[in-house]
Amino acid sequence: MKALRLHGARNLQLHDEPRPVPRLEESLLQIKAVGICGSDLHWFEEAGIGDEVLKRPIALGHEFAGVVESGALSGKRVAIDPAIPCDHCALCKEGKPNLCLDLMFAGHGLHDGALRQLIIWPDKCLFPLPDAMTYEDGAMLEPLGVALHAVDLGHLKPGMTVSVHGCGPIGLLILQVAQLSGATKIIATDKLEHRLNAARRFGAAEVVRADDTSAESQEVLKETDYGVDVAFEAAGENPAVVAAINSVKPGGRVILVGIPADDRTTFQASVARRKGATISLVRRMKHTYPRAIRLVQQGLIDVRSLVTHRFSLDEFEVAFSTARKREGLKVIIKP
Repeated sequence: MKALRLHGARNLQLHDEPRPVPRLEESLLQIKAVGICGSDLHWFEEAGIGDEVLKRPIALGHEFAGVVESGALSGKRVAIDPAIPCDHCALCKEGKPNLCLDLMFAGHGLHDGALRQLIIWPDKCLFPLPDAMTYEDGAMLEPLGVALHAVDLGHLKPGMTVSVHGCGPIGLLILQVAQLSGATKIIATDKLEHRLNAARRFGAAEVVRADDTSAESQEVLKETDYGVDVAFEAAGENPAVVAAINSVKPGGRVILVGIPADDRTTFQASVARRKGATISLVRRMKHTYPRAIRLVQQGLIDVRSLVTHRFSLDEFEVAFSTARKREGLKVIIKP
């Protein structure tokens, strides 16, 4: 089988490798669709992410769907949860598998991801796809899960106001979930015009160009009484964090979703303190796949139109180049 491995910063190489063999309670899957995520781009650009560095050539890719070739669900089309919690530690038993200290995650650390033709994965992490959903829809359930978890942390209630700072795929999914949760006014910000246009299509009441942090915050505040109830930062850039904190009202919540390239998040403490803001950081997701499937199946969330580019595994160079340039929205590779 073919497998794409990262050997160092901006050094991806295609390999021929033997077929993997599943063990008990595992399935062998053919990978049909893999989304390139912002965290994959961190690995690609920096040969690491946060405090994790590349230790060996690794297959990236954690947004994926495929068909079970052998295993308990043989023949089934499935979405795959990329996180494998231990299920035994105190955090898992508290219902927080996303915080599991022994968590294994596709395309991270020493655990290979989905940018290959075949993969072995635990049966407990496989979720059958309804007939109406495509493999690409299935791959998009992972970023939708992150968006669901982010909105859960925001404690959104009907009638609240929201700002979304960063309108890549996850930001646009947060926008949709927030609207579905009853937000009556959503203000979206980004530096790229095509992403602001997408935010408009998905229901943003106002869009703001994020070229200047102070001006961006002022534009958001102008559209509300004292600021928004919940501000979501989904850009992975400190100016977006600052804009989110500046835009939230006193007593409001700021949800940090993005991953900064330099592993540092900074903001003016006095502003956040005087507002009594609650700041929460998103650690992936938990228990979201069944919800995500229902939302997409019933047409309540649109993941399909977020996919703008598709490439084969052999076209990995142009695929990653397209994603790096932020052209379109979601780039999918089809192994």
